[in-house]
Amino acid sequence: MPLFQLVLVALIQGITEFLPVSSSAHLILLPSLTNLEDQGQVIDVAVHVGTLFAVILYFWADVKIALSGIPRLLRRKVDTQGAWLALCLIIATVPVIVVGLILKLTGLDDMLRSVAVIGWAMLIFGLVLYWADQKGPTTKTAASWSLKDAVVMGLWQAVALIPGTSRSGITITGARQLGYGREDAAKLAMLMSIPTIIASGALLGIEVTATADAQAAKDGALAAGLAFIAALFALTLMMRLLKSVSFTPYVIYRCILGVILLWIAYT
Repeated sequence: MPLFQLVLVALIQGITEFLPVSSSAHLILLPSLTNLEDQGQVIDVAVHVGTLFAVILYFWADVKIALSGIPRLLRRKVDTQGAWLALCLIIATVPVIVVGLILKLTGLDDMLRSVAVIGWAMLIFGLVLYWADQKGPTTKTAASWSLKDAVVMGLWQAVALIPGTSRSGITITGARQLGYGREDAAKLAMLMSIPTIIASGALLGIEVTATADAQAAKDGALAAGLAFIAALFALTLMMRLLKSVSFTPYVIYRCILGVILLWIAYT
């Protein structure tokens, strides 16, 4: 793969993975709207690994707590903060895995990768995010995350399998609708991304293992590194901005891009 395209893909994935603007949509649109070839699954796996390490590093304190609770869960005990957080994350991940497998086995995932679908998803779910952000109460914190809310947010996350929806955007929408503040909603959405990225990365990794070669491995390593840096920067910036700025700028971007894509799709 040309170095320019490799860098472009890594930066797009890294910057958009945790912003509520849909990284998958941007990666699908890149070859669709340009003369560039599809980056392939090897690079897809690599950039996802890069963003995974970025979110783990940023939220390492919470990740460490969740990891400490896994042994307790394995002994069927939910008597610590870590065990509770780990259980909530597992429960929240189940819907997206189930729905994702259904879409893949039925071939519907490929059918959804169109400019029109992405345009509508960008526009509609951008407006839904605006509604939830403006109307949602602020009565809960991430520390009070419940199993019921984990299930609800997990169902919201499954909707993100529609390209253009945005995994982070739709889970933040669900969290704001449930009453979590902006920073806490974003924090929960980012923590939920960790098992989700691991699951999707493992699935893609199994598919590409047999086809990867030495050059692909080198390209993947570079892409992963660049995606890591870009994702860590974007995540840090967004979390800091949420102290004083709402999600409205992302909604405006989504609506503008959605309208442009619909214009392209229907003309």
